[in-house]
Amino acid sequence: MSSGVPDVLRKICARKVEEVAERRAQASVADLEARIAEQSAPRGFADALLTRSASGGAAVIAEVKKASPSKGVIREDFHPAQIARQYEEGGATCLSVLTDRDFFQGGEAYLQAARENCALPVLRKDFTVDEYQVAEARSIGADAILLIVAALQKTQLHELANAAAHYGLDVLVEVHDADELEQALELSTPLVGINNRNLRDFTTSLDTTLSLLDRIGDDRLVITESAIHSRDDVALMRNAGVNAFLVGEAFMRAENPGQALQELFA
Repeated sequence: MSSGVPDVLRKICARKVEEVAERRAQASVADLEARIAEQSAPRGFADALLTRSASGGAAVIAEVKKASPSKGVIREDFHPAQIARQYEEGGATCLSVLTDRDFFQGGEAYLQAARENCALPVLRKDFTVDEYQVAEARSIGADAILLIVAALQKTQLHELANAAAHYGLDVLVEVHDADELEQALELSTPLVGINNRNLRDFTTSLDTTLSLLDRIGDDRLVITESAIHSRDDVALMRNAGVNAFLVGEAFMRAENPGQALQELFA
């Protein structure tokens, strides 16, 4: 992690290191692997997105998120199983479920409930800093993990991507700028997420995605994250050749998240 990392991300990652130590004391990697052996096969997170995008449709990763550090509680009436079913009915390609407890009020049980109540591939949305968390993700049924370039050293990024491959997990590698993108493109993973949120002041701009597109080859699927709130936003991205989206807050504030998804991408 570089010296330029925002304080909030530094704080979250420091807590993750403590959390991993606590969890490792409760369950070893061997324990996790025993649980992995009981899981159904991964559902093909990357393949689902690539297939939907190739067919000309909008490949939407719909997020199941109760709260965030910047916004506080986003959805009081929070039932992950119901939300997952609504997203599936609304045409989502995949799900993203927040499992971080301390900062996002998430949990592993939310991911399990969401996945059990739909047929969609599910991303474990968390701050992965240790290979233990990769095994843990598969042990709770996740089909993919998020790797945030800003939160990791280059060697860590590669080690975690290799661990994901070992456990059959897809990787969504997330970047915020050109330097991070350069590191992300060193991985062989096909998904690149561009987060339009500035981690220092939490402002969002779709220009972040637009400014990085020319640096990314056709062998990667670009997923634009955050700041998608209207059909105009969707049209702007699709006209620029971006057909994959990760959307959370816009749906979480709606009475029926799946219906909101359908309306946004109609």
